[in-house]
Amino acid sequence: MTHTFASLFKNKDTRKRIFFTLAMLLIYRVGAAIPVPGVDATKLSSQIADNSILNMMNLLGGGALEKLSIFAMGVTPYITASIIIQLLSMDVIPALTEMTKSGQTGRMKMEKITRYLGVVLSFVQAYSLVYGFDKQYSVLTNSNLSGYLYTATVLTAGTMFLIWIGDRISMKGIGNGISIIIFAGIVSNIPANFMQVYNVLVGGSSSGEIFNGVLQFVLYCALYLAIIVFVIVMETAVRKIPIQYTNSSTSRSGSDITFLPLKINSASVIPVIFAQSIITAPQIVISFFNTDLYQKLSAWLSLSSWTGLALYAVLTILFTFFYTDLQVDPDQMADNLSKSGAYIPGIRPGSETKSYLHKVLNRITVLGAIALTVVAVIPYILPMFTSLPKSTSIGGTGIIIVVGVALETMAQLKGQLTQKQYHGFLR
Repeated sequence: MTHTFASLFKNKDTRKRIFFTLAMLLIYRVGAAIPVPGVDATKLSSQIADNSILNMMNLLGGGALEKLSIFAMGVTPYITASIIIQLLSMDVIPALTEMTKSGQTGRMKMEKITRYLGVVLSFVQAYSLVYGFDKQYSVLTNSNLSGYLYTATVLTAGTMFLIWIGDRISMKGIGNGISIIIFAGIVSNIPANFMQVYNVLVGGSSSGEIFNGVLQFVLYCALYLAIIVFVIVMETAVRKIPIQYTNSSTSRSGSDITFLPLKINSASVIPVIFAQSIITAPQIVISFFNTDLYQKLSAWLSLSSWTGLALYAVLTILFTFFYTDLQVDPDQMADNLSKSGAYIPGIRPGSETKSYLHKVLNRITVLGAIALTVVAVIPYILPMFTSLPKSTSIGGTGIIIVVGVALETMAQLKGQLTQKQYHGFLR
């Protein structure tokens, strides 16, 4: 690993990409600390920590939402737009489906549609949040229509500027720009979270209880590390299905065997985001119109209650199967194997191969769904039995995103390093 990092910094082009990415992230973090003019955000911090969907948005935005900065919306509207367009392109809207089959030109058209939809969703979401915050907590100094429109426009502009930064990182930096921005936002909160946990467990303890507080903090750090390792295993685990080609020799060595890898968790973190949105979005909408109904509904659907947490777990499992079915098509895999003259040993090509792939995919998705649900519910279970605040509890969406982006970026960096080595050898 040390040799890999040293090799990366020795390469001039890779070094430039790394420094460019760091410069873009510096701009992002500076913007995340600049509040929108005419906003008093001091009243938001405690309220956001008690709302799961707002807490998740604050997490993805690196704490920008609780400050109501110009980057408070983060890139969440763009992610939502991407998911919507992706779902609609799955034989729902024929025009979008045709774009997915039109190569680079079609992808560029879909990206443009996604950007336009992202602008619309960003403005609607920003206006709704500003209106709701002002009605409940009086955060605006100018509480009228022009104030709402002005603040929503600034937040929307901040989101689109973040997307532009993400594009620059993808073109001239390292990794996927949007993912790197989310990664940086989450990681920037980790030191503050550990300090908060330390203050809760140790800072308020008496002299006789300091040892117990320190021990609990060490156990917290160990459990945090254990969950990171668990997520890494979950994200990298695959089921390798052996593949044989009709024109290959039957006496091939084991090192020549080809495998079809199926990920245990093909859906990544998307099911968690879907499940939280389904539970919390209706509550946010109702809170604008009927406060009494909102309080009754939130008592049942809150992720701090067992009923809401059980529903959240069930929805996460269901969406894991749903999104995996959209991402991985066993029928298409079987057809591609048949066209390339490949087959699974012991399984006949055609319908038997399709049935076998469906069965294997369903089995491994059960493991992936359970693992994803366990990591997703940990942040809401621990505060029920410990003194930890919700904002600092272990696990959840943040760790899954951080681990996934880190693994993806390291793989890309190693690929670039290998490519440079081959170029040097050819020269």
